[in-house]
Amino acid sequence: MSRALRLLCAFFLAVAMLGLGGPARAEATQPVANTPRDAPLLLEPTAVKIPSILSDMTSTRHDWLELAYPKSVESQALALESEADTFKNEISAWLGQTVLDQVQVRLARSQEDMNALAPVGAPPPRYAVGVAYSSLHLIIISLREPHTAEATDLPEVLRHELAHVALFDATQGRHVPLWFNEGFAVHASGEQSFNRLHTLWSATLSKSILPLEDLDKSFPDDNQQVSIAYAESADFVRYLLRDEDRARFGSLIERVRKGTPFDRALSDAYGDSTRILEYQWREDLDKRMSYWPMLTGSSMLWSLIVVILAVAFVRRRKKAKETLARWAKEEAEEDRLRAAIVEAAQDDAALAQRASIVPAVQHDGEWHTLH
Repeated sequence: MSRALRLLCAFFLAVAMLGLGGPARAEATQPVANTPRDAPLLLEPTAVKIPSILSDMTSTRHDWLELAYPKSVESQALALESEADTFKNEISAWLGQTVLDQVQVRLARSQEDMNALAPVGAPPPRYAVGVAYSSLHLIIISLREPHTAEATDLPEVLRHELAHVALFDATQGRHVPLWFNEGFAVHASGEQSFNRLHTLWSATLSKSILPLEDLDKSFPDDNQQVSIAYAESADFVRYLLRDEDRARFGSLIERVRKGTPFDRALSDAYGDSTRILEYQWREDLDKRMSYWPMLTGSSMLWSLIVVILAVAFVRRRKKAKETLARWAKEEAEEDRLRAAIVEAAQDDAALAQRASIVPAVQHDGEWHTLH
């Protein structure tokens, strides 16, 4: 077996073993519609009717954030308030603008409830776990993943949808490419970063990175290509947001806000055209992916595998100890119960024996039983 093949096999072994600590959260099925619509564009938002919340829901207001949720999930809902405050401060700094002055977030139990809570005539897509009606400052999030029925990662989805609304606020609703809108939301939310990194690595090796101009207005309808589109969009936004370019990113947003078309605003802010910036990003991507996942030397890769194996061994040993301790405790409890049962049975037998003895007295030299 060649060295390269051994390294590749070792890498996939390491990736597989990363899940030894327990089942990972299932990745939601990627949307396959031509245009991802978790941030639908409403042409006449002032004419849209927003229905009232459902009868079994309640709502609270925390400064700029209004939360509506089923009463049974109050603790989960209120825990989002501090998360939202922290994210608002962070996203405002990124964009260089005051954003998210007022947002309403509605938590729905199911897809049916999402439809009932959505603006009339603008239901969320079937695949969506969250949707942002940015011009209405309205966000709807399902408590369950639509395809897996698993519990939604509420903080992550909330950050994604808030990022859409924040970008809308910062640009005053001006047009930005789809890759920029979705890439900014994915990067800001931090969702599935390992999966995205692996997708980028695979796409780089297979030379299947998509041109950004193909992602201006729509994403592909192929699941694999959609994953690549999201991953590279988020990574290009990350590239634009590097520390040394943070001020330029704010300048880009400010220029778009004032009405400059996006491509020209990007060129003016960064000093290069979109095509040159994309070329530079691809060079940076090739360089980073050549070092990931730690394939520069077998010693580092095998060190990773050893660490993973050690962690797995410690986890298994700890779990085994916990199991043995539980069994010992259960057995001790069973022994105590058995002893108690035996003792009780012996007491009952003694009582029965005493009860079977008929009392007798001696009179005139003869014994007589008492009846």
